[in-house]
Amino acid sequence: MAEPPAISPAIRATAMAADANPYGTAFVGWLMGQMALAAGSVASQRCKGRAPVVAADGFSFSAPVQIGDEVSFYAAITATGRTSMTVAVDVWRRERHGDGIARAASGTFTLVSMGVDGRPVPVDGALV
Repeated sequence: MAEPPAISPAIRATAMAADANPYGTAFVGWLMGQMALAAGSVASQRCKGRAPVVAADGFSFSAPVQIGDEVSFYAAITATGRTSMTVAVDVWRRERHGDGIARAASGTFTLVSMGVDGRPVPVDGALV
């Protein structure tokens, strides 16, 4: 059985009834939104400023997330450009009343480092 990444998750959440689709599992849109939050968290920490998502790619949903599951969002920067960062996000679910885990989703986000004036700035540069 595959295991979650050996890093701390960027964020954790519990899938609630308000996040459900008509089939009673977590809505994929909710998962994608949480994945974007996780990507933004690591990107903002790296560039020490705003880092909005400008693209999302390569999504795969491999296991349904049940309402009540604890969901961990692991995010890591996999590439940087002058002003952009590529962040891979892996999503793992854990049964609420047990130890059963499964990879639920994965995807990649591109985020851009922004200065206080709303214009792109170098990822590792000073905020202008």
